[in-house]
Amino acid sequence: MASGAQAVEDPIVKQLQEYTTCDVADALVKLKISHGGFLPGITMWSPQRQDGTTKMIGPAYTVQYAPKEDERPKWPSHYIDSVPRGAVVFVTSTPKSSNALYGGLMSTRAKASEAAGSVIDGRFRDLQEQKDLGYPVFARDVGTTPPGPLFKVVGVNEPVTVDNDGQDVVIRPEDYLIGDVNGVVVLPRELAEQALPLMKKQVEADSQMAAAIAGGMGFAEASKKFRS
Repeated sequence: MASGAQAVEDPIVKQLQEYTTCDVADALVKLKISHGGFLPGITMWSPQRQDGTTKMIGPAYTVQYAPKEDERPKWPSHYIDSVPRGAVVFVTSTPKSSNALYGGLMSTRAKASEAAGSVIDGRFRDLQEQKDLGYPVFARDVGTTPPGPLFKVVGVNEPVTVDNDGQDVVIRPEDYLIGDVNGVVVLPRELAEQALPLMKKQVEADSQMAAAIAGGMGFAEASKKFRS
């Protein structure tokens, strides 16, 4: 479980705690979402680097950075002060930059607001501070330089887009973001109730397959028997 408080009042969040990001992706593929909601290149950095049982689940709270010369006005307040309890902060920029979009003070405030975690579609900084907080952070990479010299926040809680090897993955406010050691996936809110029974069925079938394979059954035979 993530160290931040989860939105336990949301029954979807509560049910998703039983599943991995792979389970979510499998269900979305069955619902004809070919990329499975996967956000490529984004991995766990805190509280541990690609290790442990941390699971981050919550509705997305999106933040869009753009170059300072962008015609859109700078967001009038700091986005981190409006993060809802149980939300997952998702920060992105267009275009990408070597400057970090997010730092330790952001996580300090987010944790105090009982956010579930943060996902940075770019670089973040203050890695040791993030780990010391025990706060879940998923990102593409680390950096040292703040965004201020080049970027400004131009949108909060608006749809944002992440490229998945040529396939656009759109993240809208309140879509579910799920992160664990496998990576991060986005589950569209309107598909959640359809996806959950598919996850349950898949996990049950895979558990039976694993037991059969461990007992000597071939993969193809076990797949035909339990997944058909």
